[in-house]
Amino acid sequence: MATVAVRDAHTPLVLTIDVGTSSARAVIYDAHARAVEGYTAQTAHDMDTTADGGVFCDADALIERIASVIDDILKIVGDRAADIAGVAVDTFWHNVVGVGTDGTAITPLYTWADTRSADAATKLRQRVDEHAVHDRTGCMIHPMYLPAKFLWLAETEPEIFGRATYWMSLAEYLTFRVSGTRACSLSMASGSGLLNLNENRWDTALLAVLPVREEQLSPLVDVDAPVHGLTPVYAARWPALVTVPWYPALGDGAASNVGSGGVDARRIAVNAGTSTAMRLVQASETVAVPDGLWAYRVDRTHFVVGGAESNGGNVWAWIESKLRADDGLLDALAMVPPDGHGLTVLPFLAGERSPNYNAYARGAVTGISLDTTVPEIARAMLEAITYRLVLMHRIIAAAYPEAREIIISGAALLHNPLWMQMLADALGCPITVSDEAEATSRGAALIALEQLGAITAWDVHPIETGRTLLPDMETHTIYARAIERQEQLYRAVVPTR
Repeated sequence: MATVAVRDAHTPLVLTIDVGTSSARAVIYDAHARAVEGYTAQTAHDMDTTADGGVFCDADALIERIASVIDDILKIVGDRAADIAGVAVDTFWHNVVGVGTDGTAITPLYTWADTRSADAATKLRQRVDEHAVHDRTGCMIHPMYLPAKFLWLAETEPEIFGRATYWMSLAEYLTFRVSGTRACSLSMASGSGLLNLNENRWDTALLAVLPVREEQLSPLVDVDAPVHGLTPVYAARWPALVTVPWYPALGDGAASNVGSGGVDARRIAVNAGTSTAMRLVQASETVAVPDGLWAYRVDRTHFVVGGAESNGGNVWAWIESKLRADDGLLDALAMVPPDGHGLTVLPFLAGERSPNYNAYARGAVTGISLDTTVPEIARAMLEAITYRLVLMHRIIAAAYPEAREIIISGAALLHNPLWMQMLADALGCPITVSDEAEATSRGAALIALEQLGAITAWDVHPIETGRTLLPDMETHTIYARAIERQEQLYRAVVPTR
């Protein structure tokens, strides 16, 4: 990770706010996109869950947690806060909160992982041409996107739904609370399932079959339209930021690609955190979205195209918690030969996204015997997640043959050397480890620095990379057979969506 001592940090500085599903981080970057040593603050948060698939949180409580991180970073920075020239924000995509007439949340913040709108997605699929929707919006009809959530909420919570004056993502709600301005970046809008990607407007054809009016959605802006000024409460709380531009928030996946050096269609970025994604950036003003993938926007001239699993680090956390794994689990996994456990696994503990987008898919394990061990189950589940990434890579490679380089990032992957090698073996090609621990916040900083005129291009300061892992082709052959076995199980047990 490129860092710089406080005394050597070049101005202008950028304050980045990176909000994921489990924590909020604030990091200060200098004009060369280097994280300033010691200028970091972080707080954790949890999502509420329900047995029927709910994953949500109190939106106002989360806003206050984010604000507390900004409090902390400004205290740490001290007098150098005067050198902060811009605030860059990224948040997790595919979320929504209903906001009342008084400007406060009247619903929870519903996240991408909330699958309670699966039945609503099925109903919506019967009303629209899903392939046409995918062509226009880059998104399938799926519970993670807003169209299905709106139908579900209107049916299950009609009184609360009817009281919502506005519908916003967390990023918009944060901007609204601190500045009083309603604005949605093209990047955040593209992750909603409601943006006409190639025309940069809300998709009127889809809105026509939904119980939401366009005026309830925020005006669309691009990264070159920052907000200036804070509401009185936050102006008093953060005087150093009163005149500093707040740049429209990016989706975390877009920021992560930029921050890890994946700024064109030659480099595929794989990131594993709570979920897992594989994507690349396409520089163009329009896009034709390959079947099986999604497309979102970075800005008006760049798309991020790829696939994502709802399962990644969350599955490893489940293994550690539910299977009562000890600290020696990783070493024990390494003793299990590749696909040497006799198990076939569907890893859909949090449902399925790419490439089939089946909200009814759930986890399954076959082949268990009295001799099956916890390390064997754990290894089989990691391999199963990896196989789904291979399926995504096949589609990306066919659509973008110039994408020959793969770089990996994300704590869940980088802290698990066995999983990294497993990925190289399953793909059958080399993968390079990113040494950028904060790729997402760095990407947000790079885009803000370009807007500030401090840099001329996102890749002007290349990332530091670590080792390259080469595949074992014998293991690759073993995994290829296992992938076909997994596909057979999928076809046999996953219900039609």
